[in-house]
Amino acid sequence: MTTAAAGSTTLSPPTTSHTDPGRSTFAALRVPNFRIYVAGQSVANTGAWMQSIAQDWLVLELTGSASAVGITMALQFLPMLLLGMYGGMLADRFPKRTILMITQSVNAVLASTLAVLTLSGAVRVEHVYAFALLAGIVFAVDNPTRQVFVNEVVPTRHLRNAIALNAAVFQTTRLLGPAVAAVLIGTIGIGWAFAANALCYAGPLVGLMMIRTAALMPAPQVRREPGQLRSALHHIAARPHVAWTIVLVGVVGMFGLNFPVVLTAMADSTFRGGADLYGLFNVVLAVGSAAGALIAGRRVHPRLRLLVLAGAAFGLVQVGAAFSPTLPVFLAALAVMGVVNLAFQAMANSSVQLWVAPDMRGRVMGLYMLSFVGGTPFGAPLIGWITATAGPRVGMAVCGAVPVLAAAGIAALMWWRAPAAPNERRVRAAEVDERAVRTVVQRGCASQPAAKSDRIA
Repeated sequence: MTTAAAGSTTLSPPTTSHTDPGRSTFAALRVPNFRIYVAGQSVANTGAWMQSIAQDWLVLELTGSASAVGITMALQFLPMLLLGMYGGMLADRFPKRTILMITQSVNAVLASTLAVLTLSGAVRVEHVYAFALLAGIVFAVDNPTRQVFVNEVVPTRHLRNAIALNAAVFQTTRLLGPAVAAVLIGTIGIGWAFAANALCYAGPLVGLMMIRTAALMPAPQVRREPGQLRSALHHIAARPHVAWTIVLVGVVGMFGLNFPVVLTAMADSTFRGGADLYGLFNVVLAVGSAAGALIAGRRVHPRLRLLVLAGAAFGLVQVGAAFSPTLPVFLAALAVMGVVNLAFQAMANSSVQLWVAPDMRGRVMGLYMLSFVGGTPFGAPLIGWITATAGPRVGMAVCGAVPVLAAAGIAALMWWRAPAAPNERRVRAAEVDERAVRTVVQRGCASQPAAKSDRIA
């Protein structure tokens, strides 16, 4: 949360009992607006997974190269590297719901165009590259905005649970999206998967229109002024636990999450399968990922130490999966990898949002997402090259080994800077004190209408 203003308070931090409804696995679903929002996103996410499977397989069919899949990923995430913090700044300045309605509409137009090109037989790999780049520009604005919009949909006490549930829904749609994509690709063609994705964007648009704006809890909109990006960087620098989390997330995103590159190659070369086997890999990852997100949703206050351990565990499991001797062992390793990966991602995402000031969240999450996916233009082609030259198993092993080394390095730095910990503890204490103040204010406003009380939260 936001750092308390100068001056200490004698209030004690609120205690959370085991019966606190805020710790329920599905607590955020009690909020009507969140239910509407998640329903719309589930439709969009299903289409996104269909698009991902179809796009990866189309590039592989057009070029026969795992490196080309890596280039497509690089083009899709390059705009986040260049524009991520600017996208987050837009989220701080303008109404987030309006931004999301615009981005979803543009995504529908892009998906429709790719569908027409593919169905007409005119598609070339250059078209897919251009689509990936344009979709990446939209993503640079859409993703930071979606990350922080959840803060306006649910009260603060449900934020961590809402982020975890959102991640669980996103991963659960992997169970449907790849399956539908595999059926469409195998029966009537890849182009229809793109067309279905274009239709799926109606889900979030309808959901955003149905949301009750009076029940939203918008953060104060930031006025345009010089130095806003620099002030966000200073805000992060004053909170080492936030900075190290973003660094670790960046390494995991750059190297650990190149699944389209390594899993297409593992399906095609190592296990001699096709699009159906690649789809199965994504389904197994989804099952584990959904479970991992739900586990993270029950974790009330994860510390940096736990995030570092989770990042290292994800890397170790991926290294083990790379050298699985048989397909059943590989599938089991993928499921475990999904659990650890999404537990790490959900805890890191919610922790960073709760560790920074509300009026900084857009820019901070822009940097977070820049770190998370901005390294993909470098990591994906590199992993694609390693996979193409040394084989899928070596490529996947490298994907896991680098996060392990990064987690070990951060752990060593944490141990080395332990004498400086009192300053960080003061920052954390200020955050706890402000949470206590907000809790007292909420209790004092208990007689007010629910919407107003939630706004104070």
